[in-house]
Amino acid sequence: MDGQKWSLGFISLAFLFITCSSAEFLIQQVIGGRETEINSSYSLEANLGVTRVLRDERPSSKIVTIAGYSVIKGRGEPYESSVFEAVGYKWRLVLYVTGNPNDGGNGYISLYVRMEETESLPYGWEVNVDLKLFVHNPKQHKYLGVTDGTVKRFDSAKKEWGFGQLIALSTLENTNEGYIVQDTCSFGAEILIVKPAELQEKVTFISNPPNNVFTWKILRFSTLEDKFYYSDDFLVGDRYWRLGFNPKGDGGGRPHALPIFLYAQGFKPNAVATNTWGAVNLRLKNQRTSNHRQIYSAAWYPIRSGYGVGVNNIILLADLKDTSKGYLVNDAIVFEAEMVKVSVTNIVPA
Repeated sequence: MDGQKWSLGFISLAFLFITCSSAEFLIQQVIGGRETEINSSYSLEANLGVTRVLRDERPSSKIVTIAGYSVIKGRGEPYESSVFEAVGYKWRLVLYVTGNPNDGGNGYISLYVRMEETESLPYGWEVNVDLKLFVHNPKQHKYLGVTDGTVKRFDSAKKEWGFGQLIALSTLENTNEGYIVQDTCSFGAEILIVKPAELQEKVTFISNPPNNVFTWKILRFSTLEDKFYYSDDFLVGDRYWRLGFNPKGDGGGRPHALPIFLYAQGFKPNAVATNTWGAVNLRLKNQRTSNHRQIYSAAWYPIRSGYGVGVNNIILLADLKDTSKGYLVNDAIVFEAEMVKVSVTNIVPA
């Protein structure tokens, strides 16, 4: 048969994330780099919501390298980097090599990002940032990324964010740890804008949608060939559907039973094309009484057309051909699909 289908069998249902050299004091700055994602899980430490992860990729926004850490070791005043641009705004790194005492930084390296040149921004401005700060570990050829998972809101009242306890001095200065090599150490920042989504995709399930019953009468049944036949397409919800069957049987029901399948087809114009939930009562109509043969099917139908779900045995062919039972009358049979629930997807304000 054409297309892909799932069978419910014999009336069984189928439902279907600061390099530091003893040479003269030198400050080297590296700006830019490439945007990266953490793709390795090395060491992981969580402390009061702060997460520290070693990764291969260098920071994408700014790197400051201090060649001659021993020159400034123990100094209390901060080092402020040159202005750099990231995500359309201007920034500086602010580094305290003995920690910021006003932010619990005693005994730690403290590192911050400060927003600069904000005078031209409109009144009431704010910038929401996913901020990660880094310490290079040349021994391991990795960067220790530090974040607390919260969005930092920069505005006129608070232009500086960072970590008072970026890394303990006892760790940084321990030569076995590998953060200071030849008196050189590096720090960095990665600044990504968090812009709240203005739209959302909303999936709604509609019970008994309009025009949800489709009837298909097949004439001259006895003359039909051993192949799949398909009904006209019918629209329910935002999607077109069709019925299909092989008069000689299909799958495990062949050659003793009559199959029936529901296929999802294309979408109506301007519909949001996603997987579609379809729940249906599939019936072979009894043309003399209300003793219809019926099965219930429910499944997610993929975006592509031609995917069918149904059964290989809605009725045994022997029972079908017994004219006294009322399913085959005047060499005609009648299938019916009652779509009892479908999903509709819309893009709406968040």
